Amino acid sequence: MTKLEEELTGKVDKLLMENESLKAQVNLLLDKIYGRSREKGSYVDENQLALFNDEDLNIFNEPEIASDPDCDEPEMVEVIKKKKNRKSKHDNINKTVPIKEVECLLEDEACQCEWCNSELRPIGREEVRREIEYIPATLQVKVYIRHAYECPTCKADGADVIVKAKTPQPVIPKSVASPSAVAWLLHQKYEQYMPFNRQKSEWQRAGIELSRTTMANWAIKVSKDYLAPLYASLREELLKNHILFADETTVQVLREKDRKPTSKSYMWLYRTGDHIDREIVLYDYQPTRGSIHPKTFLTDFKGFLHSDGYDAYNDLPNVTRVGCLAHVRRKFHEAIPKGDAPVTASKAEEGRNYCDKLFKLEKNWRSLSTEERFKKRQTELRPVLEAFFTWVEGAHVLPSSLLGKAITYAKNQKEYLMNVLLDGDLQLSNNLAERSIRPLVMGRKAWYFSTSTDGALSSAITYSIIQTAKSNGLDAFKCLTYLFEQMPNTENFMDESVIKTFYPWNPDVQAKCK
Repeated sequence: MTKLEEELTGKVDKLLMENESLKAQVNLLLDKIYGRSREKGSYVDENQLALFNDEDLNIFNEPEIASDPDCDEPEMVEVIKKKKNRKSKHDNINKTVPIKEVECLLEDEACQCEWCNSELRPIGREEVRREIEYIPATLQVKVYIRHAYECPTCKADGADVIVKAKTPQPVIPKSVASPSAVAWLLHQKYEQYMPFNRQKSEWQRAGIELSRTTMANWAIKVSKDYLAPLYASLREELLKNHILFADETTVQVLREKDRKPTSKSYMWLYRTGDHIDREIVLYDYQPTRGSIHPKTFLTDFKGFLHSDGYDAYNDLPNVTRVGCLAHVRRKFHEAIPKGDAPVTASKAEEGRNYCDKLFKLEKNWRSLSTEERFKKRQTELRPVLEAFFTWVEGAHVLPSSLLGKAITYAKNQKEYLMNVLLDGDLQLSNNLAERSIRPLVMGRKAWYFSTSTDGALSSAITYSIIQTAKSNGLDAFKCLTYLFEQMPNTENFMDESVIKTFYPWNPDVQAKCK
């Protein structure tokens, strides 16, 4: 073979490999667009669900998707608030829901015997069925009438002593906003993903003309005056923990200084683990994705930080980064070809199966104590992790292929993934952070963008208070209403000792906001 033939053969082989790599990438993209979003394997855990599932937003054919003729109807049972059992197909009606009895009586001629025309007398009653009746929300105008009092004795002596009754401070001065109205507005936007322009029509149907501008002003005002101080105090509490989770996602802000409206901004997430009773979930709006932002936010934090493979988390001072095995698994899953390629498929599946085995071990240890889980990891998890990375180091594949990229990613994350062995409360994945950032992603799909940086900051703070309240078992609407009622009427509520009384795990807050 001549030198020219060798060069041409090498070029052809290279082009064929590039063609196979490009075909694999096209198939992967098509599968992401049209295929199922669930990553099925030999082991499927709820933590392995894809982060963004289109079925969650498929509101147009929801009846067809969700309907089930065999589904049991709701029953009247006593409901204790706890985590939902995903396997249950029953809908429950809390016994605290008011009951209205509809009496079905005989009247006039129907109350006479058809044989002897005697008047029928009642002998008993029976319950025939129960129905759920929906009563739309109603609005009312609350008018505060302040009474004045005088002292008749002092008046007789020629002195006027007049005392006026004390009235509660408004949540927003010189505004018709009430604590419950503002709380409902925020609940609708940040929990139900209903932007202000759609809320406007709902308020109109209830009899109130409320402009989108007014709603935005209310949201920003209460965020700055009440929620921001609580957010700052919760951040201090967050940094006292030794295990945190972090993630980030894009947002769009139209009016940012010296930036185009189409520029990408970012919402960073930092939260505690779920191994503690007092969970904290905080969002931080920033215009860029630079590493300066986690360094600034996590100042004074010392401990372990779970994250994905983004380099911005690598060089944080006094922080040990813990990698995410779910991201590694996802890349092996994506490398499994859909066509006939048994050798490549078996290698990709082998990598995914290692990940599945690790997750299965961890699932079996969830109920163990921190110390017991730590010992299990040293004796059982470590050998599987080491075997996995030995397999990774020995794999010889085309670097530009999907499998090659999965192998490279796993090699780069080895140091951080092995850190899970250092503490019994660490986790194999960063899925907790991804689940916590999902409400913001869902909201972004509904309202698309923030108009100003003030709006983006307000959204970050409000999301933080709502998600922290929910993580501690509270009803977010009740919690917001409580805050907007109590904070304006509490002296020096921004003082460190006072602001802590509004933490979601405070006994008074727990008692009134469940």
